[in-house]
Amino acid sequence: MAYVVSILIALPIGIYSAYRQYSVFDQVGTFVTMVGYSVPPFFSGVLVIVIFSVQLGWLPSIYDTTHEVVDRDSFVVQLKQMVMPVMVLALQTTAQISRFMRASMLDNLGLNYLRTARAKGLSEPVVVLVHDLRSSMIPIITVTALGVPQIFGGAIITEQIFKVNGLGQLLITAIQANDLPMVQTVTFMLAVLIVRFNIAADLLYGLLDPRIRYD
Repeated sequence: MAYVVSILIALPIGIYSAYRQYSVFDQVGTFVTMVGYSVPPFFSGVLVIVIFSVQLGWLPSIYDTTHEVVDRDSFVVQLKQMVMPVMVLALQTTAQISRFMRASMLDNLGLNYLRTARAKGLSEPVVVLVHDLRSSMIPIITVTALGVPQIFGGAIITEQIFKVNGLGQLLITAIQANDLPMVQTVTFMLAVLIVRFNIAADLLYGLLDPRIRYD
């Protein structure tokens, strides 16, 4: 959920920041993303707990993994306890992807094939959102594919803060208990994720860039 939220937020921000380079939106977005990328999860996690749980009392600070979704009210409770962990995990990922998206779009905006597209009479949204975006997504796919396993590693700290019984909590418990087979198993799972998402990224390159073909 954190990664889906990150992509849905980061891509529009990066695209618009590149198209409106040096505008107020671009400068504010640059400042916010730099702050978001610099703040570690153990600080942002405690901060959101103090604000939204202790001060405002809007969200629960502990994730109840025994809670079952059986009706609308229980779904709302489940959704509320997901908000802060997802927010903390998505913060750095959103900042990273949006900066890469902006840089990649800017690299392609001045190229000849976009000038040709404009000369043919294509509208600006088509030029930016179809021609430029397609070629600009190649480095974004690389960052995204490598970031999915990383977010599981980053979830170790977040799960400790919000008491989520996930892979991170399992790994920490196994290390503290000197459970070597469990540590090896979780590490192997993360390694499999890295390999699989890198393969998926390589296959997507061929779909986005017509110059790339796999025989």
